[in-house]
Amino acid sequence: MIVDDEQIQQINRDYLQRDKPTNVISFAMQEGEDAGLHPGLLGDVIISADTAARDALEAELTFESELYFLLLHGILHLLGYDHERGTEEEAQRMEAREEELFSHIRKEFLGH
Repeated sequence: MIVDDEQIQQINRDYLQRDKPTNVISFAMQEGEDAGLHPGLLGDVIISADTAARDALEAELTFESELYFLLLHGILHLLGYDHERGTEEEAQRMEAREEELFSHIRKEFLGH
């Protein structure tokens, strides 16, 4: 789902107790009490278009490129990668996987 900063801030506050906008939030369906109810459904990825636009401008990337990256980042979280709560080694593992997969996305979908 793509939302604005106001919407993602509300989601971030209500579910993660962080009262600020962020670029991407993932909600895994294969964790917790109801894990396994829908084995083919990884979960939800929510992206703030407002934050993505600012981040893209700052990084001198296209908005489309930033959206692809955030979607990839969110999906990796759904697959169990974690750069926030895990070890430094886990964060580096996630970053390496992002770089590897994003290079394919750039070639296939973004023409870079």
